[in-house]
Amino acid sequence: MLTVIGEALVDVVQRSSGTQAHVGGSPLNVAIGLARLDHPVQFIGRYGRDEYGEAVAAHLRSGSVLLPLGPDDLPTSVATALIDDAGAASYTFDLAWQLPDLTERLPLMLQATTLLHTGSIATMLAPGAAAVFAAVERAHPSATIGFDPNCRPSIITDADYARHQAEKFVALADVVKASDEDLEWLYPGVDPLDSARRWLSLGGSEGPALVVVTRGADGPWGVNADGEAQAPAPRVKVADTVGAGDSFMAALLSGIVDRGLDGAQNRGELRSLSAGSLRELLVHAAAAAAVTVSRAGANPPGRAELSAMELGSVNTSTAP
Repeated sequence: MLTVIGEALVDVVQRSSGTQAHVGGSPLNVAIGLARLDHPVQFIGRYGRDEYGEAVAAHLRSGSVLLPLGPDDLPTSVATALIDDAGAASYTFDLAWQLPDLTERLPLMLQATTLLHTGSIATMLAPGAAAVFAAVERAHPSATIGFDPNCRPSIITDADYARHQAEKFVALADVVKASDEDLEWLYPGVDPLDSARRWLSLGGSEGPALVVVTRGADGPWGVNADGEAQAPAPRVKVADTVGAGDSFMAALLSGIVDRGLDGAQNRGELRSLSAGSLRELLVHAAAAAAVTVSRAGANPPGRAELSAMELGSVNTSTAP
């Protein structure tokens, strides 16, 4: 069983022509992405007993994601974007992030978990961030840990605090992904790749086996004990970039699970992964992101779609 813990929210886009609402949240998108790649997944997060909460639950269940936590009495978190006639957007957030009963229920929820992923607002926003860190500490002795800071400077404005939180989670994570924009905000004036190299050393023997940096059209780059690797971003017509990083993260974790490297008992083998194998993981994850950016919204690929994109990328790269 794979477990994703984090925020679920509803993105509400208001234009003069009308209002549209879409279920989102970075961890939720990763859970959907893993399920579409045929992995059993449970999502631990909160949502309210309201219309938006019903939409969150329906979206997850329709994606074959298990929901061990039911709705609570707080409103479902909402991110509202007001788009003016010139196309400029202004954002407001109404976020409730707390998991008061989680600690007592963790032993049962995590007993079959071989991989736990978290990140984004869930690891930064109090009071829920403390419960998420406790879940990571609980899972670490038995499960692979994935982490993506997916920074939101408009919500968590204190970069010093965000950096402290991110480093706490990195030190207990096995698989870390961050965008170059994340790292530039967390470490101003430092090359993002140098920041990733430093992250690889956090936590010592309990720290990351690999750290990956996504760089948009420049393609992903990664570092592990064996060296460094990079992969090109497949060339596609971009519809939008919503959810691309989450699709990348889901496929990166999926590639590790497909290799039988999930679970703490395989931590040593994951750490000894070759740079060549790291590059294969990057190619796989970049293909997933390419499928997502080729269509509107956070819409990650299924396994067949991902295989077709990878085959197309191989054919393109090897064509005379």
